[in-house]
Amino acid sequence: MISEKLEAAINKQINAELWSAYLYLSMSAHFANNALPGFANWFKVQFHEEQDHALKFMNYLTSKGNKVVLQPIEGVQTSWDSTLQAFEDTLKHERVVTSLINNLVAIARSENDYATENMLQWFVNEQVEEEETAQGMVDALKLIGDNGVGVYMMDKELATRSYTPLNSSQSSQEA
Repeated sequence: MISEKLEAAINKQINAELWSAYLYLSMSAHFANNALPGFANWFKVQFHEEQDHALKFMNYLTSKGNKVVLQPIEGVQTSWDSTLQAFEDTLKHERVVTSLINNLVAIARSENDYATENMLQWFVNEQVEEEETAQGMVDALKLIGDNGVGVYMMDKELATRSYTPLNSSQSSQEA
């Protein structure tokens, strides 16, 4: 078993991951409602990934003999003034998630919980990728500006993104 302090922190992270999923689902709905199905698709894939992250944490807690305690998910924003604003919010949010993951690592280290620290490295690496991707989207949208053709082309490109679920061994062993 892991400590009560770390269990509580991981349960809080599960809620944060589910909130992230809810946020990205809201972004997906926003873009679907605004005739940008590619952007909607990109955020729907993010939604599924965040759900996977929550499940990885849940599986880890149960595998260690700890209890998962789900809490209510707070409401999320439902509209954005532009595609750029949505991705700037995404980048800002991913930076918050990175700080939450780093805090979990710090707790695991302070408690000499090497197994949990090792598990958390997957999330540390994932957050590097998440921030890099979001920053790339912000940079691209800044280049495009108000160019409708550019937004149209980007929308077509984002429509090709597909969701690849974590397999069961990743969900339980890496979590």
